[in-house]
Amino acid sequence: MKILLWLLIFLSTFCFMEFMAWFTHKYIMHGILWSLHKDHHKKDHDSWFERNDAFFLFYAVVSIGFFLLWKYTSFWAGLPIGLGIFAYGLCYFIVHDIFIHQRFKLFRKANSRYAKGVRRAHKMHHKHIEKEDGECFGMLFVPFKYFKIK
Repeated sequence: MKILLWLLIFLSTFCFMEFMAWFTHKYIMHGILWSLHKDHHKKDHDSWFERNDAFFLFYAVVSIGFFLLWKYTSFWAGLPIGLGIFAYGLCYFIVHDIFIHQRFKLFRKANSRYAKGVRRAHKMHHKHIEKEDGECFGMLFVPFKYFKIK
């Protein structure tokens, strides 16, 4: 029974992270911390790294915090929560940085309906190079309209 609860917490955390990514992207990255995110929309440097890359540190610290709570206290749910945050971050990195932006030349020929929909949604997001008037702030779960066959 405990393994089912553990799995439920892990999956719930993973799904909740999509909401957190959307919220952070829309209200923080396109808000008060636009100065860190804008180089992702309009590249104004020659570096492979972007100031935008700093955002992963926040969630890494939160994830590590839950691992530490699990290890050093009796908070057993810290492990599935920390792993859920980590797993979402890994998926985000694979989908956003590798698949969509091709920071590593992998998954170039992925053309499933899901892959095409995620690419379309992200392309619409990057259509706006300023912080206002953006759309599609999520990553893994995007509106159904982007999955329509064209």
